[in-house]
Amino acid sequence: MRDLKHRTVFVTGASSGIGKACATLFAEAGANILLAARRIEKVNKLSEELRKQYKIKTKEIKLDVRNYDEVTKTLSLIDDQWKQIDILINNAGLARGFDKIHEGKVEDWDEMIDTNIKGLLFVTRRVLPLMVERKSGHIINIGSIAGHETYPSGNVYAATKFAVNALSKSIRMDALDKGIKVTSIDPGLVETEFSLVRFSGDEKQAKSVYNGLTPLTANDIAETVLFCATRPENVNINEMIITPLAQASTAHYYRKS
Repeated sequence: MRDLKHRTVFVTGASSGIGKACATLFAEAGANILLAARRIEKVNKLSEELRKQYKIKTKEIKLDVRNYDEVTKTLSLIDDQWKQIDILINNAGLARGFDKIHEGKVEDWDEMIDTNIKGLLFVTRRVLPLMVERKSGHIINIGSIAGHETYPSGNVYAATKFAVNALSKSIRMDALDKGIKVTSIDPGLVETEFSLVRFSGDEKQAKSVYNGLTPLTANDIAETVLFCATRPENVNINEMIITPLAQASTAHYYRKS
């Protein structure tokens, strides 16, 4: 098993949900954590907690992954020690809206495309060359089961996650001779802020997504990410689809009444 002590792990979207859970588990494993999110106050609090509890190094940065100039400037200004990123967890992402495509809102489409596709590309474009130079590193993209099969009203969100799937495979091929691992973690239903964001803060509608079943937790996914990151040097987990027991596909659930 690969030792993560003193490794540098960069987590985007680290303020909550899967990103926060990943940052916590990797800190517990002894890694130093670079935390990025737009909600800097939440990241600052988490960063301080991880430093105190696990006696590791942390650094927090305010980052909107949708803005390439901001990504470039912010990452160029961090200290050299933090540029030696061993593991990049491209977690920042969201769903916005649940409309049929002929009723969809263009602003929702833009937000999902800019965050889920371009954001992943922008961060990867700045971090991957550093890994290529060292011929070492691991990129872990948080995708979705919706990147393998779509569902009614999932249209543009699913399209962005199909893109994450394609980009994960492409990065793997392009960096094959550089000693860099690439993994796509593709969850089904996970109870985080995801549905609350998708339904613009409507708590009742967000909660209804999980009615009658036990969804995955952010920690379930973080444990899977940690597993992939700790495999021996000669082992690459290409992709993993993780669902609750009660979910068989994007559209097949068993809900208890």
